[in-house]
Amino acid sequence: MTKEEELMHFLQDRVFDPILDSPEASKGLKSGVRLTMMRMEQRDAEGMVAYYWSAITGTENSTRFAHQMRAEGFTRFEEVLDEFRDRFNSRWLRS
Repeated sequence: MTKEEELMHFLQDRVFDPILDSPEASKGLKSGVRLTMMRMEQRDAEGMVAYYWSAITGTENSTRFAHQMRAEGFTRFEEVLDEFRDRFNSRWLRS
């Protein structure tokens, strides 16, 4: 498994798939998840990590998206932050 696949598998399992698989998730939220996945998949592992951190720091769009995720009852990037930071650190990128 490549680093990119490992990282995407982690995010799919914890954040993306619960939304995409849910009949209760809004179409807008599902569309946002698909767009986020597409943007991440266009990057290498280092770029994917940077994208994650930029989503956490909060651009106007990412903040609005995080609020929508919370309002609909789903896990956000912020809620997997500790595990992400411990697992996908600079040592992992260099390995």
